[in-house]
Amino acid sequence: MVSSATAPVLLIGGWSVAAALQPSFDPLRDTISALAGLGATDRWVMTVALLGVGICHVVTAHGLRPVATQARVMLAAGGAATVLVAAFPLPRAGSSGAHQAAATIAFACLAIWPALSRVPLARVATGVLVTLVVLFSIALAAGVLVGLAERLAAGAQALWPLAAVLLLRRRRVTVSGPV
Repeated sequence: MVSSATAPVLLIGGWSVAAALQPSFDPLRDTISALAGLGATDRWVMTVALLGVGICHVVTAHGLRPVATQARVMLAAGGAATVLVAAFPLPRAGSSGAHQAAATIAFACLAIWPALSRVPLARVATGVLVTLVVLFSIALAAGVLVGLAERLAAGAQALWPLAAVLLLRRRRVTVSGPV
């Protein structure tokens, strides 16, 4: 429970604090990765947040015993890829193949793990998460509202593990009675 609740706090708190430290940062246009990029002011804030989010996803995956193994592996892979996003920051100019690969794997794994989970509302969650990732991809290709689209996708992906934990706890209490 703690790791699933900590992930969205770290992510949203991290991008909020890091953005406040960047004088020219535009949250509608600029990406979360830019906040941890090599040219960013106080880039350590977003780097630590991304590392923490990734670790939280791995810990949550380990603790979600009622969820199918494939889903847990996918969530853990998304968390590990998030750690790699932090480990391979954007360069001052241009792009990084390692960063883009890690981000793509993280977004894909975190969007599809609910479909494998057998958690209530998992299909709906997967549909929403995949749609948000596709919208982010479209925004990235068009160069329009990239920051907003990324925050919607990443924020929803950080919140779903917490929702899954809460839904599973509610189902367990409903089935077995109050603890």
